[in-house]
Amino acid sequence: MTKAFSRRFFLAGSLSGLAAAAQAGAPAVSLRPQVRPAGIGGRAAPGAGLLIRGARLGGRVAYAVADVRDGALLEEMAGDAAQPPASVTKAVTALYALDALGASYRFKTRLIATGPVENGVLRGDLVLAGGGDPTLDTDALADMAARLKKAGVREVRGDFKVWGGALPFEPMIDAEQPEHVGYNPTVSGLNLNYNRVHFQWRRGDGGYRVTIDARSRKYRPEVRVSRMSVADRNYPVYTYSDGGDHDSWTVARGALGQGGARWLPVRKPDVYAGEVFVTFARAHGIALDSIRPTRRAPQGKALVIRKSQPLRDILHGMLKYSNNLTAELVGITATQARAGQAGSLRASARAMSRWAAEELGMTDARLLDHSGLGEDSRLSARSMALALVRAHRSGTLRPILKDIPMRDKNGRVDKGHPVKVEAKTGTLYFVSSLAGYMTAEDGRVMAFAIFAADTDRRSRIDRDARGRPPGARGWNRRAKDLQQALIERWNMVYGS
Repeated sequence: MTKAFSRRFFLAGSLSGLAAAAQAGAPAVSLRPQVRPAGIGGRAAPGAGLLIRGARLGGRVAYAVADVRDGALLEEMAGDAAQPPASVTKAVTALYALDALGASYRFKTRLIATGPVENGVLRGDLVLAGGGDPTLDTDALADMAARLKKAGVREVRGDFKVWGGALPFEPMIDAEQPEHVGYNPTVSGLNLNYNRVHFQWRRGDGGYRVTIDARSRKYRPEVRVSRMSVADRNYPVYTYSDGGDHDSWTVARGALGQGGARWLPVRKPDVYAGEVFVTFARAHGIALDSIRPTRRAPQGKALVIRKSQPLRDILHGMLKYSNNLTAELVGITATQARAGQAGSLRASARAMSRWAAEELGMTDARLLDHSGLGEDSRLSARSMALALVRAHRSGTLRPILKDIPMRDKNGRVDKGHPVKVEAKTGTLYFVSSLAGYMTAEDGRVMAFAIFAADTDRRSRIDRDARGRPPGARGWNRRAKDLQQALIERWNMVYGS
């Protein structure tokens, strides 16, 4: 698969030649190019150092920008510094998955019969078998139940089992994150609704009414696999414990107010999917009384197969909405396609780092996951920018990146701005990254990466404190302002 990727990616030129040309003599600070005359565009380009000092971010700001036509490194500052890439990692994951799986790859979720179906009776077990689909939702399970009935099944004499063993099980993506955040769910081969449940509460005369459901566009089935009780305290806001057959949560009464809602992560995703499927099967007259997780890969006939959208569409959504679970699932699936097995999320991330070094020239990539949620991942701005140059030759990544709007001085979207940007953002507290492509006002396309991080300040965050740490909102706003200022600088200097 690696050689095939190389042919697709570097059809227009040699990887080794491009890498050598781009890396040779690359400076560690800004190249200090000729400033654009003030008469062109009305003003001179501001110095990069002045912009960075004005942002008052502390820590380190690193960036690199290159011409996509020949890979020439136009300008960088601390370009070789190892920085947390945050969700910019997902752009690497997208390239990795496209290489290993192909743009048309579809995930499959199956209903498997382990015995024959005779006169509407399945004389064996029915198994809901996951295939790592990150987009499986409640609507899809409702459709699968309807198709099972259409296939002629009216009764199941055996057990109803759920299997999530197609991918390694991980209790959560990053153990350093708070336990209750919906963006840090469990990873499994069988996943539903991004492994989240919708927790809602409303205050009444007798206290709080609490509901937990598996809502989607069409349905809102309540579930018992995740349970919540209101505790008479102010802090901590949430606690979690393993209830055996369910997730047991408590929430502080003092934090609830009159009402509200949030998404909570699911730690038993196979049972969660099974419970929701049972609800719809019963609606079609198919009684499934128990749910039995199984570790053994099911053998039998697939009565129903649900295929996902093509991988390219899934990756486009992942890059647009920055969904962490999607990144982990497609990354691990890609590793298994290349190596036969992934072992674990961390092992899969190491495999992706090796691939990135071999195929994209990212020799300094040290990625702990496929989503960028782990704060100890490291990557340099120079490596990212030059990898984007190489990726540009294949035409696979840029069309699925998100359009990043430029803004006017009042912070409003400037639809008439002469610079167009397609990129991936990345945000952690006191970490902000942006990498992708900018089209200057003269049509010149440049690949760039900007990594800003104050790791010392981030290390002092109280992990148990509720809400956003002090100063984080303003820091993030200034980081994004700096990103736009640097892009506008490059347009003035190199886009005339």
